[in-house]
Amino acid sequence: MKHNRPNTDGFIIPRRTAPSGPRPTLDAKEPVPAKYLADPADPKKDAQATQLTGSTRPTVADPAAMHKKTDFGIDLNIDDEPKKPSRRERRREKRAGGGKKPWIKRVIILTVVLVLLTGLGTGGYFAYKFLSTGSKIFKGNVVNAIFNQGKPLQQDVNGRTNILLFGTSEDDPGHPGGDLTDSIMVASINQTTKDAFLVSVPRDLWVDYGRACPAGYQGKINAMYGCFKQASEEAGQEALRKKVGIVFGLDVQYAAHVNYTALRQAVDAVGGITVTIDSTDSRGVLDRNFDWDCPKSQSCFNVKYPNGPVNLDGKHALYLARARGDDPLGRTYGFPQANFDREKYQRAILIALKDKAVSAGTLANPVAVNNLLNALGDNVRTNFDADEIKTLVKLGQEINTTNIMSISLNDPDHRLVTTGNVNGQSIVRPVRGLMDYTDLQTTVKAYATGNLVGIEKAKVDVINVSGVVGKAQTQADALSDAGFSIRNVSNGPSALNTAEVQIYDLSGGKKPGTLKKLQSTLGVTAKAGAPAGISTTSDFVVIIGTAPTAPAQ
Repeated sequence: MKHNRPNTDGFIIPRRTAPSGPRPTLDAKEPVPAKYLADPADPKKDAQATQLTGSTRPTVADPAAMHKKTDFGIDLNIDDEPKKPSRRERRREKRAGGGKKPWIKRVIILTVVLVLLTGLGTGGYFAYKFLSTGSKIFKGNVVNAIFNQGKPLQQDVNGRTNILLFGTSEDDPGHPGGDLTDSIMVASINQTTKDAFLVSVPRDLWVDYGRACPAGYQGKINAMYGCFKQASEEAGQEALRKKVGIVFGLDVQYAAHVNYTALRQAVDAVGGITVTIDSTDSRGVLDRNFDWDCPKSQSCFNVKYPNGPVNLDGKHALYLARARGDDPLGRTYGFPQANFDREKYQRAILIALKDKAVSAGTLANPVAVNNLLNALGDNVRTNFDADEIKTLVKLGQEINTTNIMSISLNDPDHRLVTTGNVNGQSIVRPVRGLMDYTDLQTTVKAYATGNLVGIEKAKVDVINVSGVVGKAQTQADALSDAGFSIRNVSNGPSALNTAEVQIYDLSGGKKPGTLKKLQSTLGVTAKAGAPAGISTTSDFVVIIGTAPTAPAQ
């Protein structure tokens, strides 16, 4: 089915037709057409190369005659007989370089490369690889990053480092709106406590661009990067970074621009990832919108998974990251919140990839490291300084997945955004009103400061099983003063009287901030599920008992 509606978010998937004949490859056996040859009798003589160079020096048709390469593919060719410079060139060179001869410079370069390749064996090669790819990704002198201890990352007033992560599809041939930011999220990290949270920005969020853009002075946030990118990649990153900072009330210090190829190749480089599907549909998830690359006579179900852990290669991780249940024929289930479900799985994919990339198995695998560096070097652009690389990698290894929280802006219990319409366009806006980001800022600040009790609004029951009158009420008053919402104070069965204090978590992990503060305040670890003999609809139950008496000696 062909789409006739305009593409407003960069996610209308092009329907691709299979090629009519065999796909050409780089190693095709067909001969070079005679018109491109200087001498049709000798297919190694390229007519265009001969015209350009005025010589019959071997061209790409015979690369072995031009270059000598190491086993690693590094071109170390040096002309044995460089062209003799003219007298004027020699004078100019003497003035500019103090009389150094060009062969000295070449020897120095060659020596550095050889040291990198052979000084530490395989590790030396990866030092070279790091240099060549790191210079594409990071700013500043990448060489220094190998020898320094790692400069601390910038922090905001809450001691957090905030990184904008956004993706585009300009590397996907035939995909309309390649400069639209297909995914936008912020990763906020505390370098001291080693905790982090992720929050996605709805790509259809309505914002003010602050200048005239192709979409107008206002429009969806997914068009902002493309508007400012007209000046430069850095300008596009900075504009989106600052706007996201305004929306969430954060000082967003860093940005990382990733394209489709980076995600696909990075997942393949680490040997695939495992992501948990947790759809509200008992069947899991299905989106047939991505079956366009299946053979015409078959259905390959590129996005069809049951609930629970699933293993994904790069191709299928990318498809899941793009899926939102918008199959035009209605063959879909498990995406009731469309874009919000897609953002949830994007965050899960990012966490899974982080865990796999910094795992001991990946870092000890030279092939995996090489492929991962290739994927990142060719497809990621950031404003990180090279001196910050070691700190960034170290944090990635130290932050445990259990300490990464994911913020949903569309949680039914605490909905912050909703859909709307502006000038005929379907958009996302804050519940409070168009471009009123107050609630978003309050929520993100609560995560940034670690004070989530107020926004989670969890209900707590305090139950006395000690037999001591008033003991539960005293504890309930203290918890209320600490900011907890106490729903019920009552007596319970004496069978639960096995410890001074017990905490039961009935929230199913949906109130992580309250759980963390309850455990910290009461000094005990919570148990999952409801205590025996207690029926309640609250999120947490605190049991007040008496400490068991120590046996007589």
